Amino acid sequence: MSQIRRLLLSLLLSLLLSLPLLVHAAEPHASPSAADQARTLVLDNRPVFLFLADQGSLTPEQRLQRTLERLAAMQPEDLRQPVTAAPYDDGRLRGLALSMRGKPLFTILEGDLDPGDQLTLEQAGALVRDRLNELRLAVLERRSPQRIVQSSLLALLASILFAAALYLIVRARAASRRRLAQSPPGRLPLLAGRLPLRRFLLAAERQLVDITALLSALVAGYAWLGYTLALFPYTRPLGRKLASAFYHLLSTIADDCLSALPGLAIVAVIFLLTRLIGRGLGLLFGIVERGQLELPGLHAETVGATRRLASAVLWLFALIVAYPYLPGAGSDAFKGVSVFFGLMVTLGSAGLMNHAMSGLVLIYSRALRPGDYVRIGEAEGTVSELSALSTKLRTGQGFEITIPNAVAVGGLVNNYSRHDGADGAMIATRVTIGYDTPWRQVEALLELAARRTAGIDPAEPPRVRKLALQDFYIEYELQARLARGALVPAVRDALHGQILDAFNEFGVQIMSPHFVEQPGQPLVVPAERWREPPAGQ
Repeated sequence: MSQIRRLLLSLLLSLLLSLPLLVHAAEPHASPSAADQARTLVLDNRPVFLFLADQGSLTPEQRLQRTLERLAAMQPEDLRQPVTAAPYDDGRLRGLALSMRGKPLFTILEGDLDPGDQLTLEQAGALVRDRLNELRLAVLERRSPQRIVQSSLLALLASILFAAALYLIVRARAASRRRLAQSPPGRLPLLAGRLPLRRFLLAAERQLVDITALLSALVAGYAWLGYTLALFPYTRPLGRKLASAFYHLLSTIADDCLSALPGLAIVAVIFLLTRLIGRGLGLLFGIVERGQLELPGLHAETVGATRRLASAVLWLFALIVAYPYLPGAGSDAFKGVSVFFGLMVTLGSAGLMNHAMSGLVLIYSRALRPGDYVRIGEAEGTVSELSALSTKLRTGQGFEITIPNAVAVGGLVNNYSRHDGADGAMIATRVTIGYDTPWRQVEALLELAARRTAGIDPAEPPRVRKLALQDFYIEYELQARLARGALVPAVRDALHGQILDAFNEFGVQIMSPHFVEQPGQPLVVPAERWREPPAGQ
């Protein structure tokens, strides 16, 4: 019998359960002091009851010791009867007497209740009684072979289902990766001809498939482990803790999602209204760009930039209004990201904003626009793109020059294509001729060359200006107007050829760039030598 008693006591003291501690004053303290530990009834590492009051001549520590002795004296057949609580009143003390199969265990007195626990005597007694009954049932389950076999079979079934789930996850992952590998390269029209981007997206999709498979396997393993551990009395506390943590996580996520729904609804309304206003502004700007409507200060060449600016300001305003309603907007993580983003913008936007504002100056001053033939500093060509940060020129040699907008604004911009009404752009070139040639003849030769040049408007007579009287020569400038659609580089090249032919034809020497000694006879090329080999006819 003594062996049975020792076994029973060891079972009661070694049972591990995972029910959370109830932090009440009549209950064991969550962080007990040394004095509280000496007065706390602990079974299987779980505090059951804290003795606070004296019972007659017995101190709380002595009451605890007597309770342990009574538990050790319990017989195996006593465990088959539930723990009961009956009123106790000896005239001086009032409480609840706990017993099992008529054998007393201990008494819960009114003095054991702390006023801060907000529990009545009956409530405290019900909590302690339920704990003892749970311990009693766990001991009976542990000693039942049928229950152990049943739990083992359920654990085996759960293991089989877990293995099947892992098999399905592996098969699904392999099938998804094969499908991605066999997908046609042109399945996304936007990615046609962009091989590096397609490769990057394909690698990202594969990584996403692997991460999804891994998360699915982890969730399945977590569920299997929690369920299996909860089947056996020894490991049930750990299984319950795992299940409780998982349910707590799910409830937290669900609660956060439900709490975020009103804010997300407001954000959706804000962005829908912003999109509607943006489309309205787009229609308005489109009408202005097509010339169907005129607005003060808004021109056809500035409509595109104005549309982009208005859209950016509109969406930025919408983001500012919607920010407080975003989930987690008030969290420290959101604040940290905002501070980091603001710091990056502050540090990196000095040069960026300089170029952006210079681009706005170029656009709204209407200094140039795509298609204009311009000269910016030493670069000359046709404007192919006028973006927020830079201006791109396509030169006559066929290459492209990128000029930062700040550089373009800070320098001299010559726009050869800017004109009024239907008139074409102007073209000009300069020559220097000696004083021995009549200036009237020079003007006539330059005008003749302009009239012979294809691409110069014949309706507009060319003009010749005498710019300077230098020490050894006179500097002349020929100005002519291009025909609509003519390209400046091609016309300039043809004009220079016609000038050379005209001056050689009439025996007039061109002194460019300058000379210091008058030759004995004019240095000209006669007409019979104009097409000497390898020149053709």
